[in-house]
Amino acid sequence: MRAVRHIVGVVLFAVLLFGLLGPFLPLGSTTAVQGAPFASASVAHPLGTDFLGRDTLARVAAGGQTLILQALAATAAVSVVGILLGAATGMAAGRRAAVPLRVLDGLSALPPLFVLVLLASGSPGDDLLVVAAIATVTTPFSVRVIREATHQIRDTAFARTAWARGDGVLHRLRHDVLPGIAEAVWADAGVRFVAAVQLAATAGFLGLTAGAPTANWGRMVRENLVGATINPLPVLVPSILIIALALGFTLLTDRLSARTGADISGAAVV
Repeated sequence: MRAVRHIVGVVLFAVLLFGLLGPFLPLGSTTAVQGAPFASASVAHPLGTDFLGRDTLARVAAGGQTLILQALAATAAVSVVGILLGAATGMAAGRRAAVPLRVLDGLSALPPLFVLVLLASGSPGDDLLVVAAIATVTTPFSVRVIREATHQIRDTAFARTAWARGDGVLHRLRHDVLPGIAEAVWADAGVRFVAAVQLAATAGFLGLTAGAPTANWGRMVRENLVGATINPLPVLVPSILIIALALGFTLLTDRLSARTGADISGAAVV
């Protein structure tokens, strides 16, 4: 079982590297017409051609970098904000945490796709706006998860002891809370990355990222749907890569979460 999981992890990690480094591979032009539209796979074109007759493999290789970087940037931003606000509101007592939480609750009530379209459509092709939109719709959930984890740590005996002996809030956050919520942070990051990949792919599908002829896995699915019955590879391959990317990052964060939890338990025993 462990060997299977290891192989799956290696394969999925390879997808991440392929997406990031794909644009640098010597696979030829991503924009030049190479043959008839939706030509079948051949030696010259292992994945056939797309709806304009361009090489599908070259476009797949070039189409994942932006999506991955958008998802990683959004996940990093959400994790930072989630830790700061989640830990702060989790440590706060009474009504001091009410205002930021109500604002976040209002944001979480908005449909993610609506926010994505609203923010990103103002300047189509701006990758930073797509990242901002993804972070906006996913931050409230991260804050809630981290806040709950902080609450559990705050109510433990060692945290109460630190409070009783007069340790400052920052000292307690650094030495008591953050090590205790590390496992929850990694697990939450995995979930947020999956959501970020889905939204980044949706942005590409809707044409909110850099326009044609720039390759994008999400837009490739939309562009080639009309010929899916002739040559399904231009639709299937980017779709499978998007799924594998999300699963691969989730497995990675699960492993980091488990390792972090083991380190914390070992430290507690010592």
